[in-house]
Amino acid sequence: MLTQLSIRDVVLIEKLDLAFPPGLTVLTGETGAGKSILLDSLGLALGERASASLVRAGCEQASVSACFEITPTHPLHTLLNEQGIVLDDVREPVLLRRVVTTDGRSRAYINDQPVAVSLLRRAATLLVEIQGQHEQMGLADQATHLDLLDAFGVAPTLRGQTGGAYRKWIEATAELAAARAEMENAAREEDWLRQAVEDLGTLAPQEDEEAHLAGLRQALQQGERRAEAISAALADLSPRDRRAPGPASALRNASRALQRLLPAPTDLNPDAIGADEQAAAQEALNALERAEEALAEAESLLSRLASDAQAEPRLLEQTEERLFALRAEARKHGVSVPELPGLLAAFTDRLAALDSGNIRIETLEKTVAETRAAFEAVALELTGAREKAARRLEQAVMAELKPLKLERARFIVSLVPLEAEAWNARGKEQASFLIAANPGQPPGPLAKVASGGELSRLMLALKVVLAGRSAIPTLVFDEVDSGVGGATASAIGERLYTVGRSVQVLVVTHSPQVAARGDAHLRISKSVSKGRTETHAAPLDAQARREEIARMLSGDTITPAARAAADSLLKGD
Repeated sequence: MLTQLSIRDVVLIEKLDLAFPPGLTVLTGETGAGKSILLDSLGLALGERASASLVRAGCEQASVSACFEITPTHPLHTLLNEQGIVLDDVREPVLLRRVVTTDGRSRAYINDQPVAVSLLRRAATLLVEIQGQHEQMGLADQATHLDLLDAFGVAPTLRGQTGGAYRKWIEATAELAAARAEMENAAREEDWLRQAVEDLGTLAPQEDEEAHLAGLRQALQQGERRAEAISAALADLSPRDRRAPGPASALRNASRALQRLLPAPTDLNPDAIGADEQAAAQEALNALERAEEALAEAESLLSRLASDAQAEPRLLEQTEERLFALRAEARKHGVSVPELPGLLAAFTDRLAALDSGNIRIETLEKTVAETRAAFEAVALELTGAREKAARRLEQAVMAELKPLKLERARFIVSLVPLEAEAWNARGKEQASFLIAANPGQPPGPLAKVASGGELSRLMLALKVVLAGRSAIPTLVFDEVDSGVGGATASAIGERLYTVGRSVQVLVVTHSPQVAARGDAHLRISKSVSKGRTETHAAPLDAQARREEIARMLSGDTITPAARAAADSLLKGD
């Protein structure tokens, strides 16, 4: 409920802080005192249209804050959570604030967090319902009528079952549409898809194959380079061209040359070298023999290395062909090589889905038909419950109209079937509250047929009937007693008091009969100070309240008879 309203620099109000208790609070005052300014200020905090004309003359901005206390289960918690505004405690008050500057621009806040005005307005519709002479929030909006009817006489479980059945139907319908779209897309690319599966299937990519092939290729390339180096070394030691002297041939030739310098013991060659030279030549010959042996050993070792390091050019070629084929296929499909096995599986699944698509679609079509039938069955049950509730609501409201001076009016709850395309989680119909204000007059929408006062009294009658069944904790009536008096005004006061037992009610009234039924009383007044007009509002104690009701009865001159009448009204006589 609304607990506090703080107004700063709005039109004639410089500073005003009001506290509102539960129950029925009446606001009274002379015509022109500023009651409409008070309601305009509240409307500003509730997200209504802002205007620079609301800013008090000489001020830069106007601001209004409205503080509400709500229950832990109030739907406003859900709205705020969806918008990222989380209360530390579900019992924490909710503060709606609006600031308007002289250029007509406005800023909105919820619990001091900046929000869009549209969100402020959405939050306000969950907190306050206003019914006035010129503007209505709630009853005149046909979109609210179905919820009001259901709150009056339809089991919540039945409506919940309808919503659940509708969601299942919609989900099945969406799944069917997606399957059909997938089938159409697959059919358009079937030839390409089959070729891709054939190519990838022939290639048969394996998991981690690229890394394996790359490693094998590197090893084969290294082996080939080793074999080439060993072959080159052997070629240098043992040239294939026998005409080309190799190191072994050179060593043999050198040995034979030196041997000629060393005569045999029986050799009497006069040219034989001396003993010292023979010793040196023998040493050189020995070295050449050792070199021949080392060369032979090196050649043997290189031959064994060559045998162990056999190059595999064909395997390298095959490895590279496989690796390059995988990479080319990956580029063609815009993926990496490791993704090729998964791509093949996905393409295969798509082909399988295409091949079995008709069977799946037939199954989904059956599911859609079944879920639609289930929805229609429970929606039909809901329609029947609503028709019964509509008749009971008509009777209950009609019983309230006579005391409210609307005895000639006829209240009708119309259930209008919706086209199948418009069915929704709330069922297959829309409810409309209609009224025929006079006999012989065709019924029409409330906002078009009923006057402001009639509409306010109709809302009051509905609120009496629906007391305690709405999540909105605060109701505001602006001159619901307009144009009536006497017994009718008393009846209005009684009903406002009755509604105030279930929800908080604020009413602007000129009727002493209504004012006397209030749990709290605020008097709106206007004064002139230092050449400036100001509007004030003050709570009245018992004595001041008696005087105010006496004024409302007699005018400016309060007579003893008026005070006595005020006492009678306050006592409920």
